[in-house]
Amino acid sequence: MQLPANFDNVSLDGVISDWLCALREFSVEALLVLGPDPFAGHEERLVLALHPPRLLDAAEALAESRDFGAPWRDSDAPLVAWQDISKSSFESLGRWRRLWLAHGYQSVVRIAFPVTVGRAFECYLFSPRQWHDRTEASQLVWSALNIWPLLKRALADARSPLSPRELECLNLAFQGMTARESGETLACSERTVNFHLANAMAKLQVDNKMAAVQRACWFGLI
Repeated sequence: MQLPANFDNVSLDGVISDWLCALREFSVEALLVLGPDPFAGHEERLVLALHPPRLLDAAEALAESRDFGAPWRDSDAPLVAWQDISKSSFESLGRWRRLWLAHGYQSVVRIAFPVTVGRAFECYLFSPRQWHDRTEASQLVWSALNIWPLLKRALADARSPLSPRELECLNLAFQGMTARESGETLACSERTVNFHLANAMAKLQVDNKMAAVQRACWFGLI
């Protein structure tokens, strides 16, 4: 699994750095964001953001595991999970838990942000100490809910394969507008709108407008 080519996007790094600073009182020292792979199967997840970067092996192990993935979401499991990794039985540890423990982390809170067709973005916050009750975990969840719109926008900016005009046309299609109506909104011809939509579909590797809208959602662009 590879990180996006522009993983070191300054804006994204800035959002993550500021968030971690705000979480110091809770001893949160690692942050991981997983998201759907728009060009792979239903269960595939990518490492979209990670701090510190030296934890990439542990992050990839979690992304490749089935824990909290499609089976979890399909079972109507909760969007928030809190685990004391150090208290898990050895049989249930799995590779990703063993790796995070080896790096010195004992507790994790996971917050999911669903998108279309059963996929989701997932934020994981790790601490080297145990959280003794739900109070701290709940405060971390509220922190994630507050930061998510900004973080999602930074992730989208870092990953987007689309031009601003292509994204505008997809957004209008998402709102149910026809190419003619979109052209009127954007002060351009219907043909120009269709040109941008065709380019967007090619970049997103789909052959129709609705599929392009769906994949744009999986990127966090819409």
